[in-house]
Amino acid sequence: MTLSSIQEILDFAIEKEEEASRFYTDLADRMDNRPMQDLFRGFAREEQGHKAKLIQVKEGERLLPARERVMDLHIADYIVERDVNAAGVTVQDLDYQDALVIAMNREKAAFRLYKDLAAASEDREVKELFLGLAQEEAKHKLYFEVEYDEHILTDN
Repeated sequence: MTLSSIQEILDFAIEKEEEASRFYTDLADRMDNRPMQDLFRGFAREEQGHKAKLIQVKEGERLLPARERVMDLHIADYIVERDVNAAGVTVQDLDYQDALVIAMNREKAAFRLYKDLAAASEDREVKELFLGLAQEEAKHKLYFEVEYDEHILTDN
């Protein structure tokens, strides 16, 4: 897929944020544990917020860039994700550990996407937007990594 204009790039990013929001909403709806439901619904709202920022830029608004850098624990780099698409495995089968690993890896991929989009953008303000969104995705990943560290690694 080749993205040739800033409008196509923004549309692509908007689509990815919508996809992420649907993923977290679906995950929340399938969890029995109320705190897990709330956690994933919160991340669905965060992704909708990212989508709203992208739409604002598409409509011509200029946003202030984020300057914050987020720490990376690199936990997701060393954990194998359970294949939810494997025969017989459904989202309902996921436990908290599986859900955290999937979320970490999704946020890692979103971070890389925004870093790549920033690198490909020639518009300074759009580049700053993508870098800011990359940092927000890094915050999400860090949250999931801290949860994993505190609730999974300490239990083993």
